[in-house]
Amino acid sequence: MGALNFGVLDALDIIIAAFLLYQVYRLLKGTAAIRILIGMVAIYLLYSLVQVLEMNLLSEILGSFMGAGLIILVIVFQQEIRKFLLVVGSATFTRRQGWKGLFKVGKADQTHFLSIEAIAAATVQLAEHKTGALLVIERKDPLGAFAGTGHDLNATLSRILLESIFFKNAPLHDGATIISGNTVVSAGSILPLSESSDLPSQFGLRHRAAAGISERTDAIALSISEETGNIHLFYDGTFERVPVKAVAERLTVLRTQ
Repeated sequence: MGALNFGVLDALDIIIAAFLLYQVYRLLKGTAAIRILIGMVAIYLLYSLVQVLEMNLLSEILGSFMGAGLIILVIVFQQEIRKFLLVVGSATFTRRQGWKGLFKVGKADQTHFLSIEAIAAATVQLAEHKTGALLVIERKDPLGAFAGTGHDLNATLSRILLESIFFKNAPLHDGATIISGNTVVSAGSILPLSESSDLPSQFGLRHRAAAGISERTDAIALSISEETGNIHLFYDGTFERVPVKAVAERLTVLRTQ
């Protein structure tokens, strides 16, 4: 009876596979895609069973379906695959830029502070007047594709500019305003809507758009309800309600993560 040959590489293989499966689960959790994935796994198990039982007709039918499985997966899970690749790419980019980040001084820190203060000040005014707004703050993942759906501004970020964009009768108040660093890149941009079943039923399109961009990128989305004036921050596929006075503090923490 031969001994089991289980080495370090085998253990590493299992750990990596488990990690990848867990990441896939995190990407799909709370979405309709998780039910589709379970259905496809069930079909695969059924296909394996009918092959063992030598049920030729069912084997041929399910085999034809399984042959197109890869194409079906790409079509059904295109958003999730895109997000996964963005996560991998962002991690690689972070490692490449890690040493450069150690040498950021002075001017960059001041710009970061000014942008947070401008956003927080505008948020206070918009929330007090119950003016609906949707701000998207870029972190590592580029948002150029989403900014391209709106109107290019490339203007210096300021409280007055943000209040002007979201003024109720302004032509750019619908859609999202995308911010990169200390620059307002675009306004009136269209974002993908989240399909998560974990979102509260009272969340409208603005909040679902904020959730959608946080699910697909590492951006921070700030949404203000025009019905209640409540402020919600969306990031990494999660969200939290934030008091007006805590907006600057929370944004500062999230921007540095």
